[in-house]
Amino acid sequence: MSWIEAIFNILVNPLFYQMALLSATPLIFASIGGTFSEKTGVTNIALEGIMLMGAFISIVFTYLTGNPWIGILMAVVVGVGFTWFHAWASIRWCADQIVSGTALNIIALGLTAFLMKPIFGNEGRTDFIGRVQNVKLEFLKDVPFIGDIFYDLSPFVYLALISVLFSWILFYRTPLGLRMAAVGENPEAADTLGINVFGTRYFGVLTGSIFASLGGAFLSVGELGSFGENMIHGRGFIALAAMILGNWNPVGALLASLLFGAAEAMNLQLQSSSIISVPNTVKPLFNMLPFIITLIVVGGFVGKSRSPAADGAPYEKKA
Repeated sequence: MSWIEAIFNILVNPLFYQMALLSATPLIFASIGGTFSEKTGVTNIALEGIMLMGAFISIVFTYLTGNPWIGILMAVVVGVGFTWFHAWASIRWCADQIVSGTALNIIALGLTAFLMKPIFGNEGRTDFIGRVQNVKLEFLKDVPFIGDIFYDLSPFVYLALISVLFSWILFYRTPLGLRMAAVGENPEAADTLGINVFGTRYFGVLTGSIFASLGGAFLSVGELGSFGENMIHGRGFIALAAMILGNWNPVGALLASLLFGAAEAMNLQLQSSSIISVPNTVKPLFNMLPFIITLIVVGGFVGKSRSPAADGAPYEKKA
């Protein structure tokens, strides 16, 4: 069978679309988190580190309590506290937002690796700890194709889709969303109108950290039930690309995340296919597929996307 036939068989298999949706779920959460932050003018490249902390903390508290939902709650709490340092440095002290975000990524990587041994007794990867149970939508069970995709999925998937709707309504249909847009476009004018620029930016960054933490928690207690060092594997940066490709719009971020999720699903399907033989020398190229698509997409569309005008620019309140 040719490669074209093999790819066609993958594309008509509902399993491919289910895998694409699962692969896209952490990207959806993180890209929405980045959108919340950058809508208010604060660049947040710390999504990778926030996701890693979310994945680690959720599995730690699942291990300690036996309840993955407590793990998820604590992942959000710790994620907000962890991100507060980035918000504080960027907003209160007008620090370089790229440097601040990079620092959080490095701290998360080192801290999670360091704590593996004292908490779990081993390094690299934990044993299976526990995960949330999938949700089964009985009304879809007998629906051809669609039911095969959506009948039995992690609740994180449905929460991610709801988050897109929630974020879109907040950004474009509420006064708070208009204030966030005003602060992200022209903080001086927003301040003149009586909008609390600092408070709005804190809200954007810290609320965004909730979504990013959920994206990390999905990978540990939502999908695998375990934690491995650096298990985010660049998804935070892919989420940033999805945010840019989606033009800082939750619906656009969703579609871009699904594109990257489809690339990852295609990679997994091709490598596990028994129909075609993939040489070991070629497999690393398949693993790079999501990142290659990220580079192509960002390189081709970044000039066509328009970020908030004050994104990345510190604001100093005039006396």
